Amino acid sequence: MNYGFVKVAAAVPRVKVADCKFNSERLEGLIAIAEGKGVQILTFPEMCITGYTCGDLFAQQLLLEQAEMALMQILNNTRQLDIISILGMPVVVNSTIINAAVAIQKGKILGVVPKTYLPNYKEFYEQRWFTSALQVSETSVRLCGQIVPMGNNLLFETAETTFGIEICEDLWSTVPPSSSLALQGAEIIFNLSADDEGIGKHSYLCSLISQQSARCLSGYVFSSSGFGESTTDVVFAGNGLIYENGGLLARSERFCLEEQLVISEIDVECIRAERRINTTFAANKANCPGKEAIRVSTEYTNSKDLNLTRTFNPHPFVPQGAELNNRCEEIFYIQVAGLAQRLVHTGAKTAVVGISGGLDSTLALLVCVKTFDKLGLSRKDILGITMPGFGTTDRTYHNAIALMNSLGISIREISIKEACIQHFKDIGHDLNVHDVTYENSQARERTQILMDVANQICGLVIGTGDLSELALGWATYNGDHMSMYGVNASIPKTLVQHLVQWVAENEVNGESKITLLDIVDTPISPELIPADENGEIKQKTEDLVGPYELHDFFLYYFLRFGFRPSKIYFLAQTVFNGIYDAETIKKWLQTFFRRFFNQQFKRSCLPDGPKVGSVSISPRGDWRMPSDASSAAWLKEVSEL
Repeated sequence: MNYGFVKVAAAVPRVKVADCKFNSERLEGLIAIAEGKGVQILTFPEMCITGYTCGDLFAQQLLLEQAEMALMQILNNTRQLDIISILGMPVVVNSTIINAAVAIQKGKILGVVPKTYLPNYKEFYEQRWFTSALQVSETSVRLCGQIVPMGNNLLFETAETTFGIEICEDLWSTVPPSSSLALQGAEIIFNLSADDEGIGKHSYLCSLISQQSARCLSGYVFSSSGFGESTTDVVFAGNGLIYENGGLLARSERFCLEEQLVISEIDVECIRAERRINTTFAANKANCPGKEAIRVSTEYTNSKDLNLTRTFNPHPFVPQGAELNNRCEEIFYIQVAGLAQRLVHTGAKTAVVGISGGLDSTLALLVCVKTFDKLGLSRKDILGITMPGFGTTDRTYHNAIALMNSLGISIREISIKEACIQHFKDIGHDLNVHDVTYENSQARERTQILMDVANQICGLVIGTGDLSELALGWATYNGDHMSMYGVNASIPKTLVQHLVQWVAENEVNGESKITLLDIVDTPISPELIPADENGEIKQKTEDLVGPYELHDFFLYYFLRFGFRPSKIYFLAQTVFNGIYDAETIKKWLQTFFRRFFNQQFKRSCLPDGPKVGSVSISPRGDWRMPSDASSAAWLKEVSEL
């Protein structure tokens, strides 16, 4: 299986201006290399057969004939190869010349795409030599003895994907041809270019490609001229760029004097998922610009083994590098803004938070403190309640107390032990049986305390549960599952620790910072089972439901893109190679799907809370699912892995 990945490449060959024989040999060599690496579709720069900087030589009959002969030679020498190659060259159409992209495969020309927008300003003089696609009425052309379809509205259909082609300036136009092609089915756009360099131009080019691939919800493969083009007046840096829905997958080295082949895999399943979800994309088809597309079928090829060259973030909810700080700040203030509006709307002047000394309650408290500061309210009107139970350890208890003291909020300590013991007597439960009744009774007792105290002081109970817990149903129904506003409802567990650490390093100092950093290092636990003989946490959540980094990975690709279990399993094996073996991944993947489906009833009645990212499971937001939906198909696929 290729799991929806299409291996593509942008080639940057060395050229000699007007030396078609030399150029065709370089192109053939790169085609062969790309084929050997499993590339399915390969694009070259604009006018790569002749060189882009030929100038008035484009009007020379000899050069035009040499270009066609070079193409014929390439066709003959690559007829045994499955790869689809897209080449740039001048093509004669009824005594006019078009700046063309020629798609070839297995010795056949699939189609010819003329450039639509010919730049004729500053250093560009293309209208001096070429005719625009807008002025060409013909829909076919004879080239190398073959009569083939021609037009800027060609869509090429392979067994794996549908792609379209535009050329250089087309991308820079107000409404690029790729917009129409994408709306009519193109999942990948290939651009043959000869962009020259200038100060700041490259970053602008990258932003154009990123935006166009994002607007079109498509892959975008860009190849522009490099070393060997004339530098009489301008310089070409040789840009090979591959984007997917706005994100950069691979790029070439700029100003490299050697040939380059930039390879990556575009996930067309991901693109299809985005288009299915985005109703604006479908609605825009009604206003689709340009001519109706002509569909061109390509030759069938045998699928090759998938060897991924692109990388995936093992923690997809957590940005990498310098972006992490910016993202944490943005998320934290989304939480703050959400809570501020709720406090202002209800007129509540107090907030009640259950503080356990764990990550989730810590983040909720930090959001409350910042919100009260921004609203000009006293921190003393935040009531933090610590509720020691049978499993509370010294470490979490002391961290809870130290954090509340350092932040200057009001503190109450209400033990739940005696209340739970009385409750167990009332319902006839053996105190020594540490089953689900034993655990859930404690969680519900804590929630009852929070709700009743909030009633006493006319406050709001601020929920602490996070996205990962809610996805797995790792919350007690009508216990910690319930609150009056859940500020962490769309924060995954893998991100919570980064948010707490960011607050520690940017928003507080002194004792608060020390306590926060220790909380970040504390094992995740509901602390509903008594500690071990050393007073350490005995009940570790990840031992019971599995590593949160795996579950967050599963959750992201299941909800964000609708991937099936086998693809998620494949990606997880790739990403976590050397960290978790295949059996471990399969075990927890099965747990994820089993729990996700059978715990939906808890998500169907979640309290309000702010959405912060691209994945949310609020029944009023991103995720609507019946509580009695069957998980059979998903679990069956997992069992067969």
